Amino acid sequence: MTKLQNKVAVVTGGNSGIGLATAQEFINQGAKVVITGRNQATLDETVQQLGSNAVGIRSDAANINDIDKLVEQVKATYDKVDVLFVNAGVAMQEPVGQITEETFDTVADINFKGAVFTTEKFIPILNDGASIIHMTSVSAFTYAQGTSIYSASKAALTAYSKTAALELAGRKIRVNTVAPAMTETPIIYQGQFASDEIHSFIRSRMPFKRYGQPAEVAKLVTFLASDDASFISGAEYTIDSGASVNAPLRS
Repeated sequence: MTKLQNKVAVVTGGNSGIGLATAQEFINQGAKVVITGRNQATLDETVQQLGSNAVGIRSDAANINDIDKLVEQVKATYDKVDVLFVNAGVAMQEPVGQITEETFDTVADINFKGAVFTTEKFIPILNDGASIIHMTSVSAFTYAQGTSIYSASKAALTAYSKTAALELAGRKIRVNTVAPAMTETPIIYQGQFASDEIHSFIRSRMPFKRYGQPAEVAKLVTFLASDDASFISGAEYTIDSGASVNAPLRS
């Protein structure tokens, strides 16, 4: 049985990692999927990989004009949307006392402002009973060195999501958040996380001694997108093998 048969889903940041895995799972469950990303060539490659039930639209989550154009294109193609997975995000770290305006603006513009206005702009074309899923992080409620602005952006999105769940309940639109810990995606091996020693240390702190897999997160998102979760809204789902039970996390 396909849980999302004939549904239209939008996945921001759907060209890699959790977004790509979720787009694939949505398609496996019968949905037609629109993915977004900032690189057209990467989007084209990803759409080819996903097949005929995927459409790629270049859109920068931090750019309100891009979001407006995205909504227009989706409306022109499908008219209405059943599932909105607001997944696009960045993880940049700087210690307190050394935080730069550039980092603050980049993180806030994509992780919070972009997520909020993606949701706001799509609300008019969501079907009644639609599902909105916001990608947050265990960093919204656990704390580690260098993550203050990233954590704040995810905590802010969680707060917005809970209020949105109440205010959209009249249309039976459900709003939930998914908060993973470290997940095995290409981005976690870039920049300051490139060291094998760092990853060995982090894995040693995880109860299952491994990172999550994008497909595992995708299955949770798909459940929340489906009618199986028809009475779930305003909830925060942690997917971290139990790592946050011992919060706060320390390096």
